[in-house]
Amino acid sequence: MSISTPRTADDIPARTAYRDWAAVYDSNDNKTRDLDAACLIAADLPLAGAIVVEFGAGTGKNTAHLARHAAGVIAMDLSPDMLARARERGLGAHVRFIEHDITREWPVEPGTADVVVGNLVLEHVRELGPVMAQAARTLRPGARLYLSELHPFRQLRGSQARFDRADGSEAMVEAYYHGVSDYLAAAQAAGLSLRKLEEPVEDGTAISAGTPPRLLVLQFVKTT
Repeated sequence: MSISTPRTADDIPARTAYRDWAAVYDSNDNKTRDLDAACLIAADLPLAGAIVVEFGAGTGKNTAHLARHAAGVIAMDLSPDMLARARERGLGAHVRFIEHDITREWPVEPGTADVVVGNLVLEHVRELGPVMAQAARTLRPGARLYLSELHPFRQLRGSQARFDRADGSEAMVEAYYHGVSDYLAAAQAAGLSLRKLEEPVEDGTAISAGTPPRLLVLQFVKTT
C-alpha cells in the first residue's frame, strides 16, 4: 500500500507550490525535469495522428512534443498558473488545456484516447488507484498509458520535488511515497497490463553501480 512520506514544516500543498514555481519552473536547474523530457521524446509511443490525454501538463514542457505529432491533445493540470505558461507556447488549436484535479473523474469521454501520458505528478497524489482508474476509463482497448515518475529509490533517500522561493529559501512540495509494486498493483486493478519498465539514471542509460535511477518509466496497455 502507498504511504505518505514524512512531512516537514517546509512542505507545501501541490496547488500552492506550483503557483509559486510556475514563473521559474522552465528556467530553474532541474535534472529530473530534463531527463523526464528526454525519456518521453525517446519513448516508442504511437503518437502520430493520435488522440492524447496528458495529465500533469504543467508549463507544457512535454505538451509541445506531444502536440508536434498528435492529432489532438487534452492537457490537464491542477495549477492555473502552470497552465497559463503552457498556453503561452501557442501549440495550436488541436491542443486543449484544462484545469482539473486528476483524482476526480476526468472531463474526457470514455474510450477515446490512444495514449495517456503522465509525467512527474503521481508523487503528489496520495492514492494511485483513482488516477489509474481514470486513465483506464479514458483509453480505448489496446491503447497505451505512459508514466514517468521520480524513482522510489530516490524518494527513500529523501528526494522530492523542491524549488527556491524568491527570498532564496527552499520549498519542498507535498509528496507521497509509491513503490514499484504500488504502481503495478494499481494498474492491474484498473485493467492495465505492463508493457515496459525502465529505470534511467542521469544520462538516460541503465542503472550503474552505486547510482540509483532518477526516474521510474512505465508503459501499460489497456487489456479490459
